[in-house]
Amino acid sequence: MINYLNKKKFFIFSFFLGLMSLIFFFFGIILFNFELVYFLEWDMLMLNSVNIQIVILFDWMSMFFLSLVTFISCLISNYSNSYMLGDNNSKLFMFLIIMFVFSMMLMIVSPNMISILLGWDGLGLVSYILVIYYQNVKSYNAGMLTVLSNRIGDIMILICIGWLFSFGSWNYYFYINMITTDDYLISLIGWFIIIAGMTKSAQIPFSSWLPAAMAAPTPVSALVHSSTLVTAGVYLLIRFFPLFNISKFSMILLFISGLTMFMSGLGANFEFDLKKIIALSTLSQLGLMMGSLSMGLTNFCFFHLLSHALFKALLFMCAGYLIHYMNNCQDIRYMGGLSKQLPFVSLCFNVSNLSLCGIPFLSGFYSKDLILELISMSEINLISYFFFFASTGFTISYSFRLFSFLMLGNFNLFSFHCIEDKDYIMMKSMFGLFLGSLFGGSMLMWLIFPFSKMILLPLLMKFMVLFLILIGIFLGIVIYEFMFWFKNFFKLMYMYNMKVFLGSMWFMPIISTYLISYMFLNVGYNYMKYIDYGWLEKLGGQGLKEMFIYMTKFNQDLKGFNYKIYLFIFIYIYMFVYLFWLIM
Repeated sequence: MINYLNKKKFFIFSFFLGLMSLIFFFFGIILFNFELVYFLEWDMLMLNSVNIQIVILFDWMSMFFLSLVTFISCLISNYSNSYMLGDNNSKLFMFLIIMFVFSMMLMIVSPNMISILLGWDGLGLVSYILVIYYQNVKSYNAGMLTVLSNRIGDIMILICIGWLFSFGSWNYYFYINMITTDDYLISLIGWFIIIAGMTKSAQIPFSSWLPAAMAAPTPVSALVHSSTLVTAGVYLLIRFFPLFNISKFSMILLFISGLTMFMSGLGANFEFDLKKIIALSTLSQLGLMMGSLSMGLTNFCFFHLLSHALFKALLFMCAGYLIHYMNNCQDIRYMGGLSKQLPFVSLCFNVSNLSLCGIPFLSGFYSKDLILELISMSEINLISYFFFFASTGFTISYSFRLFSFLMLGNFNLFSFHCIEDKDYIMMKSMFGLFLGSLFGGSMLMWLIFPFSKMILLPLLMKFMVLFLILIGIFLGIVIYEFMFWFKNFFKLMYMYNMKVFLGSMWFMPIISTYLISYMFLNVGYNYMKYIDYGWLEKLGGQGLKEMFIYMTKFNQDLKGFNYKIYLFIFIYIYMFVYLFWLIM
C-alpha cells in the first residue's frame, strides 16, 4: 500500500488540488454575483495588550485567483509525475511544490502585512531551493541572483510593517481609503509597496533574475511564470490599488513597465534558448499588467493575469515536452519540423503561442486587445503609447520566429532518435490547459465583465492591433528566413555590439551581478594580496614562525660550545657592565 501511494503521490496531490479548484471557483462565482466580502479573524492569543490573530479575506478576486492557482498546480503536479520519473528526489520535489503553492495561497487570502510577509518570503525561499534543484554552478548562481533580488522586496515589506505601527494595526484593508490622501507617511508606504511589487514581478532594474530562474525544472518554470511567484507582485499592487490615485506613483510605474515591455520584447527576438524566450515573453506580459494597473485598469489587469496564466503554463509544458524529446537540448536552432513528429504537442504549443500574440477569439485576445483599446481611449503620453504598441508588435514577431524555428523546415538535431513521443500523462495535463487557452478567456470575460464596456475609437486606431499582428507575423517569418543574412548584415554594418546589447537585456544580468559584486570582490582580493599575504603575513604567523626558528637555532648553536666559552662570555659581559658603571 505504501509503495502504491509513493508511486501515485503526484496523482493524489493533483486530485486534491483539482477538487479545491472547483470549490474555490464555485465560491468565487457566489461572492461575485452577490457582491460579498468575508473578513475572518481568529484570535490565537490574547495577553494584556498583545492580540495575535490569523486574518483571512475572501472576496471574488481572491477566490478566482485561488481557483486558478490550484487548477494550474493540479495539472503541473500530474505533469511532474512523468517529467520527474527518473529523479531520485521526487518526494522532495513534491514537498517543495506543496510548500510553494501553500505560500502563494497564504499571500492571496491575507489582508494582514505579517501573513503577507510569511507567504511572500515563503515564495522567495522555496523558489531558491527549486532553482538550485539541479545542483551545479549555473543553478547555484541563478538561485543566488533570484533570492537576493527578491530580498529587496522582503525588506520593503518589513519597513511597511514598521510604518504601519502608527496606524494601530497591520490589517491594511482597514486603512485602504486613507491611502488616497497624499500624506508623507502614505507616500513612503506607497513607494515601499511599489518597489516590493517591482522586485517580485521583475520590472526594470530587477529584471535579470527572471530569465536566470530558468535553471529550475520545467514544471517549476510553468508554475512560477504563470500564476505564482512573478504574479505575486502584480497581485500585491492590485490589492493596494488606491495608491495609484496619487499621480506620481502611476506615472513612474507606467514608464518603468513600458521600458520593461520594450526591453524584453526586443531581447526575445535575438534569443535562441527556448525557455529564455518564453521567460522574456512572461516579462513582457508582466510589463503590460503593471502598465494597465498604473493607469487604473485594475479589473482588466486582473483579467489579463488570469488569462495569461492559462496559456503561459501550457507554453512551458509544451517546451518541457520538446526539451525531453530533443534529448535535453534547448537551442531552437537545432529544432525544426516538429509538427510532423509531435502533432498534438505542436497543436498545444501553437494555440498557446497564438494566444500570447492576441490572435482573435483565443484567451489572450479577450484581455490583451481590451487593455490596448482602453489605453488608446485614455489620456496617455506618446512615449508610453509607443512602448505599449511596439512591445505588442515585438511579442508577435518573436512568437512567429519561434513558430518558424520549431515547426517549419527539417529536423536539425539527429537523423534518428529513439525517444518515444507518446507520453499520455503529460498530454492529459496539457489538454486541460489547452481547453483553458481556447475557452478560458471568453469564460472569464463573461464572468468578470457581465456588462460590456463602451469603447469608441476611430477606424484606424480600432484596427491598429490587427495591423500590428500582421506586421509582427511578417517580421517573425522574415527574421527566420533571412537569419544568416541578418547576421552578416549586423557584422557588415558594425552593429554587432548593438545586437549583443539588445539580446542581453541591455546588459542587465551583468549589471546585476558583476557590476555590483566587482567592487567587493576587488577589495577582498587586494586585502588578501597586500595585507593577508603581505605585511600581515610577516608580522603575523609566518613572521613569528621565522623568529622562533632563528632563536631555536641560536640556542642550539650556544649549546654546541663548551663551558669555557660560556665562562668567557660571562666574564666579558661582567667586565663590560663594570666598565659602563665606572664611566657613568
